[in-house]
Amino acid sequence: MVECVNAVEQWQAALADAGELDADVVDRITSVHGSRGVRAIEAVAEGRVKAYNDFTVVVGYDDEYIVEDDGCTCKDAEYNLDPEDPTELCWHALAVKIAREIDAVDSHDMFYSEVRDLL
Repeated sequence: MVECVNAVEQWQAALADAGELDADVVDRITSVHGSRGVRAIEAVAEGRVKAYNDFTVVVGYDDEYIVEDDGCTCKDAEYNLDPEDPTELCWHALAVKIAREIDAVDSHDMFYSEVRDLL
């Protein structure tokens, strides 16, 4: 077992060990992230984490958000979260972390810019 430094790494390790979103992991995520954790889990369960050749995108209710290296294009990440605190993540970034760990990312062999052009 890898030594965990922060609360995010702790639930990630628990998720890796469980291999699925069991009750213990869900409790860990929601105790650290509150409603952001709940929304992230819902997005993963609904298959709204999409990987393209250039970006990983989370489909929100009003828009799609690009997530790269725990950063996100959403307003929550831009205005409300401390980018220096690794435990402060928007629900889109959380959804990507969760989906990657349990192999729940919907992968598409195309570029996101192509998708945006179709919309």
